Amino acid sequence: MIYTIIDVETSGKSNKITEISVFKYDGTQVIDEFTSLVNPEVYIPDYITSLTGIDNATVADAPTFAEVANDILAITEGTTFVAHNVNFDYNVIRNEFKALDIDFNRKKLCTVRLSRKLLPGHKSYSLGKLCKSLDITIVDRHRARGDAEATVILFEMLLNQEAADKVFADFLKKSSKEATLPSHLPTSVFNKLPNSAGIYYFKNKKGEIIYIGKAKDIKKRVLSHFYSKAQKSLDLCRNTADIDFELSGSELIALLMEDAAIKQHYPEYNVVSKRTPKAYAIFNYEDRQGITHLAYNTLKATPNPIETFSNVTDCRLYLEQLCTKFALCPKFCHLQDGVVQCSHYKITTCKGVCANQESVTDYNLRVSSAIDYINNNKENVVLKQKGRHNQEEAFVLIKDNIYLGYGFIDKSEQINNPEDLETFLIPQKENFDVWKILRSVLK
Repeated sequence: MIYTIIDVETSGKSNKITEISVFKYDGTQVIDEFTSLVNPEVYIPDYITSLTGIDNATVADAPTFAEVANDILAITEGTTFVAHNVNFDYNVIRNEFKALDIDFNRKKLCTVRLSRKLLPGHKSYSLGKLCKSLDITIVDRHRARGDAEATVILFEMLLNQEAADKVFADFLKKSSKEATLPSHLPTSVFNKLPNSAGIYYFKNKKGEIIYIGKAKDIKKRVLSHFYSKAQKSLDLCRNTADIDFELSGSELIALLMEDAAIKQHYPEYNVVSKRTPKAYAIFNYEDRQGITHLAYNTLKATPNPIETFSNVTDCRLYLEQLCTKFALCPKFCHLQDGVVQCSHYKITTCKGVCANQESVTDYNLRVSSAIDYINNNKENVVLKQKGRHNQEEAFVLIKDNIYLGYGFIDKSEQINNPEDLETFLIPQKENFDVWKILRSVLK
């Protein structure tokens, strides 16, 4: 079998190649080599220059990837692509070819994963630390040729290990996930993932949660991350060293669990659900004249909210409806500011409390009726869900239009009324994203 042992240096976030080195190896010796600087046609940031020594002037006169593409295709043709953390180098090169409308496909082997299997017990499997512990000298660390040459020596060492034939054969099987899984993720961790609904946590080498996701089938969904060629997925997988999970039983509870977990941990690779949009609420108070006002503010700044909303538009619209339904004053519902008497363009049902044409008592009675109307229309809902196993059921609890949380109950438990569920409740916080999830179900 012929191998091409490869290393690339890139421009950082844009992941354009700045240098590439390819050693063609027949299992005994290097039989060909291609090494070249590459003009990435993008700016190389200072932090990359400090790491590699490659700056914009270094590559100014270098060939572009399009100009070296045929050389790379020729030297790798019919070979197995080998690299330390192979998915990174392979996908960077594949994306460069994709930009040229060329489909680049090669068998892959990862020297990180091979080393974990054939050279167990090392504290770190990064190229620098592993080579140091194995007395492999790296000339020009973080330059493509220096790192590729060191990987050749490491690869030769791996080929000469006692169980190498079987391990290499297993890794090269089409059914093997060894070339697909992130280099730092033990196969045993992936194999423990269930084909069940729940949420999963990607963790880095320090054990920090860097991504949280939900799925109907955790194992299948996690694997899809590893097959994705999107840059975010490539970066995420490169930094993943462990995966944990929690079962939910149902997809609905998985969605609720995911939202709560993201807002608790704020993982680096989650973006959308990190945000906590402003919620709004209606409340009431009495002024010095004894008039009861209905007012609104952000939920955070609202004392004793009567009703909550995901945005200010819905909040104002609801107040307008109350004004019309109960003949309330737009001024005292804070739909008009800085006016002596209300003169709303749409609401004309005010009976004149703002102009002393109606008694405060009569007006306050209608405000009280409006508040009763809001309270009486609040829903108590129990959403029954599938449990995490056959002997369990789950539920989502909404009381007085407020999401309280979810819970799991053994089927042997006797539940006579909704209040009995609160013993098994896992309390959760209500927010805009939760209500988006719940409204889709309640509809």
